[in-house]
Amino acid sequence: MPKNILSDVEVKLIGYTSEKKYPESFRVICFYDEENDREFTFLTNAKHISALDIANLYKKRWLVELFFKWLKQHLKIKRFWGTTENAVRIQINVAIITYCLVAIVQHDMQLNRSTYEVLQIISISLMDKTPLQDLFNKTNFNDVKEQLNPFFPGWFD
Repeated sequence: MPKNILSDVEVKLIGYTSEKKYPESFRVICFYDEENDREFTFLTNAKHISALDIANLYKKRWLVELFFKWLKQHLKIKRFWGTTENAVRIQINVAIITYCLVAIVQHDMQLNRSTYEVLQIISISLMDKTPLQDLFNKTNFNDVKEQLNPFFPGWFD
């Protein structure tokens, strides 16, 4: 066994109800992650894959989960306009590119605002011809939040 695989055993449930619900055997793999100094236990019914490959698949899966968590927290994708894989990929890529461009503007202009604030200011000023530097110097973020409210009296002035 590879050095990070602590154990790779095949088990079968023997309880009456458990065996009825899942009569097949499965694998229990214990993996030691040196980077994080943690031990993980994986359950799988994939018997044709090596234990190290299963551990790496779970590790990659966790990275995918973290990526989608980041997407939900940072990219404001309200809904997908298309349902095909290509449409979803395009929308996610556009959102990531937009976020990166806003982060570059924030860094290059040395703004003391969060990326979210910069994004909000740009989003309400898309049709405005004000230079970006003036836009960020003269905009109070609290005012921006109020302007997003459709009942704000000066919305269409």
